[in-house]
This record gives sequence, C-alpha cells and structure tokens, in this order.
Amino acid sequence: MAKLFYHLSFKHRLISIHNLMRSFPDKSLKEIIGIAKESYLSVTLVLVEFYDIPYLNKDNLHQLITIRGLDNYTNACNEGKGVLLFGAHFGNWEIGHAALAILTRPLSFVYRILDSRLLEGIITTVRASCGNTSLPKENAMRQMIRLLKKDTTISLLIDQNVAWYGGVFVDFFGRKACTTSGLALLATHTGAPVLPFFTSRLPDGKYLLEIGKKVDIISSENREADILINTQNFTKIIEEHIRQYPEQWFWVHQRWKTKLCQAKQRG
Repeated sequence: MAKLFYHLSFKHRLISIHNLMRSFPDKSLKEIIGIAKESYLSVTLVLVEFYDIPYLNKDNLHQLITIRGLDNYTNACNEGKGVLLFGAHFGNWEIGHAALAILTRPLSFVYRILDSRLLEGIITTVRASCGNTSLPKENAMRQMIRLLKKDTTISLLIDQNVAWYGGVFVDFFGRKACTTSGLALLATHTGAPVLPFFTSRLPDGKYLLEIGKKVDIISSENREADILINTQNFTKIIEEHIRQYPEQWFWVHQRWKTKLCQAKQRG
C-alpha cells in the first residue's frame, strides 16, 4: 500500500522529497528518497493500525507499547489545571492517545473535521472506544478553556501549516513556518501545564510513548513576544524529535506553504 501511494501521486512525492532536501541539505538524494518512502510506509501503518485501537485494553496494551515519562504526566494532572499535550503527526499518535487514555484518563483530541462524513464517523467512533473525545479545531478556543477549567487533558498536534492570520512564523528546520499560536495562547491564559508527547515506532513494530517534562512557559507584559517565544520553544522540541526519526514524520504535508511575505503584505 505504501509503495502504491508513493508512486501514484507525482505531486505529493515531489513535495516530500523537496521538503526533505531543504531540511537535510547534508543528506544524499539516495538517503532523501529512502526517508520519503519510509515516511509513506509510516503513514500507511497509522491507517492500518487505527482499526486495532478498539481491541486495546490494560491486559494487552503492554504487548504493543512502552511508556516513558508517565510520572511527568501524572504530576501535571495532579496540578488540577487540566493538561496541554502537544506533538506532531509523527509515529502513531492515535495509538499513543489510546494508550494514555486506557492507562490514565480519557483526553480531548483537537482535530480537523474530515470532508467525508463516513470516514469522520468511523474515526470519531474508534477514538471514543477508549473514552477519548474528538474536538473540532474550528472556533475551539472557548471550549478548550472550559475543558481545562474542568481539569481535562487536551492534545494538540501543532506541526502543520496554518494561514498567516492563524499563527506566528517560527524557525522549523531552518525555514520560517507559520505555526498555530493556539497552544501558547492557552498556556499563558490558563496556566495549564504543557508537555510534549510523541509515539515513536520501534524496529520491532512496537511503540515507545514518550511524555516529556513540563515546558517552561514565558509570561511577561509583552503578550505578542511571549506567544512567539513559546511557540518557537514548542516547535524546537518537535523538530528535535523528528530529527531522531525523520522517516516517521508526515513530509508530504506542505508545511512551509504560508509565506512570511503574505503576513507583511496584509499587516
């Protein structure tokens, strides 16, 4: 399936190779193509393994996933302010969310509603099988604030391109990438702890769920500067993790599509 997806779409294949070449200028074309193909395989595995989620439980979960840093999460939960997890379309984030819900408590996952009602219904149902709820990202800020006040965990994937008016430009693999400012806004407004969250695929096909330490949030009189600095800090953590396992990230996405000049022209 991965090979089929890779060869069918010439446009998206070129996007992934171009992104990789710009991000890893020191790598040979052969290495770049190899990472691109592995990236397609990673995405395909997410799709195939997604339907295993309803069958996961506390008795069989250890056969699939190991968790590192669970204390970081439980300590954050004990603060009683809700928890903000952030990560990327990396490894198998869906299984990571399911595992965390099964072992601790359900969470709310912020996502973009799919165009297909059929697929939307299936995906929402699968996520709910572990108790997790799907929260559409459109106009979700007030809802997320309410959920944090109720001590809910919210997970956001902040690695995708946004329009110039929906984020800030931060450095990502040496290029300015327009990145959602929502996480930084929530963190500074609510005081909820913010933790990085990654589910990496291991060579044997199992997974390692890593929950990092609470990220220090900058909060001063200069709100705009705080949002920029905090978003850059979050993005740096994501980049560092992707550099360890570049084949597990979604390189086919047009991450740098929004240009800085668009914001300047409309500023």
